[in-house]
This record gives sequence, structure tokens and C-alpha cells, in this order.
Amino acid sequence: MNPSTLIGMLASVLLLGIVLFFSADDPRMYVDWPSLGIVLGGTLAATFLSYPLKEVFRVFNLMATVMRNERMYTQNDIDELVRISKLWINGDLHAVERALENVTNPFLRTGVQLVIDQTPEDDILDLMQWRISRLRAREAAEAQLFRVMANFAPAFGMLGTLVGLINLMSLLGGDMRAIGQQLAVALMTTFYGILLANLVFKPVAVKLERRTETRVVLMNMVLQGISMMCERRSPALMRETLKSFMAHHEDEIFDGRLPGKNGKKRVVVPGPAR
Repeated sequence: MNPSTLIGMLASVLLLGIVLFFSADDPRMYVDWPSLGIVLGGTLAATFLSYPLKEVFRVFNLMATVMRNERMYTQNDIDELVRISKLWINGDLHAVERALENVTNPFLRTGVQLVIDQTPEDDILDLMQWRISRLRAREAAEAQLFRVMANFAPAFGMLGTLVGLINLMSLLGGDMRAIGQQLAVALMTTFYGILLANLVFKPVAVKLERRTETRVVLMNMVLQGISMMCERRSPALMRETLKSFMAHHEDEIFDGRLPGKNGKKRVVVPGPAR
């Protein structure tokens, strides 16, 4: 499981548990199935009305994607590009084709195949940029699906509140227990709507958007490597260029350390300005 997703889930459950334990005499009063049914049923109904059936069913696969700890294998892609580039520069076409069979990244494999097929560089870059744009658009639509659900959930929470208040008005002056039940429905639907929107749907949308950004950076890195391969650039230059795509934001000139005695590094702590 994705560590950050697991931590977020545990933190959410812990926070809700603490709040309910210290704020309610009976935490079971926060479990109201009719209220949850109004919010979930209404949100799903509106989503089915808004999107094609195939896209709505992708919700479950996308939830699994968020839960899964997905690795990008960036260093592996860089090593494969550099190795294939060396073979390409040496003119060993058969070795390039054999190495291509072991490439697991389909985007990288397509680019290299186009290079060894002598496709013009501009055509290769146009095709690969189109694939990047298509992936970005498709995954943005997937994240937008959860943002739409996050908008629907509080709205149906308010709808449940109105239903509870209408029923409450018809019971005024009657059985206090029935009045309390209708008031609970009126309040709990809003509670569930806000909870689902802000602890489920919106976080999933943000997670998917961040995943897309990472995947696009990786694809742009591969695109740059294919371009350098077309131009028969040095494999060493290619490695450093591709590594810069995935590098952290660090100072390229000075990292805060100076050489000490015996070859050791000592950390320089900035002092007050004089």
C-alpha cells in the first residue's frame, strides 16, 4: 500500500475516533444509515447522470491505484536509454533490437523503435508529445471525476438536511423520540457529505493529479533522451541531462559543507550577519 495513503487513512480514523470519544456520550449516535444512504446514493446517482457508465466504473480501479504504492523505475529507464544509445552510436543495430525486447516502458520502447526505423526526429517528437498530452488529458478527467463527486456529496448532505427538517416540522408537538430521530437525520446527512467530500473524494483527486504530474515528468525525460539519441549525443551527456529531470531542488554550487581534516566534511552553520 502507498505509505502516505495509509498514514492519511490511519490519521483520519484516529482523529474521528478521538473527536467522537471526547465529544459524544454515545459515539454510536454518529452512525445513521439512512443519512449515509442519502449522501452516497445521491452522489452516485448524480455521477451516473453526469458521466458515461464506463467512466463511472473506473472509480474502483482509480481507488485501487491510489492505495497501491506505484513505482516509476526512473533510474532503470535512464540506464536503458543510455545503454541503447551507446549501441546506437556504435552502429550495432541488431544489439539495439535485442536490448529493445527487454525494455518494460512502452513509451520508451516506442520512441526507440521509431529511431531505429529512421523516422524523422520531428515526427517522433510530435507523436510522443501527442501521447503525453493524451495521457495528461485522460488522467485529468479521472481526477475531475472525484472533484465532481466532492461537490455532489455536500449538496446531497444539505438535501438530507432539508428532508429531515421537513419531517421534523410535521412532528412538532408530538413524540419527542421521533422528533429527535428526524433531527439526527437532518444533521447527520450534512456531516456525512462534508466528511466524504474532504476525507475521501478531494484527497483522491489531489493524489491522482500528483501522480499525473510525476508520470508526465518521467515521459518528458524519456522524450528528451529519445531526442538526444536521434542527434547521436554522448551517452554521458545524456545520463547527466536525464538525471537533471528527476533531481531534487538542491544547490548545484554549494551544499553547505566544506572539506575538513582527513578528507571529512564539516557542516557550516550560518552565523549572524556582522
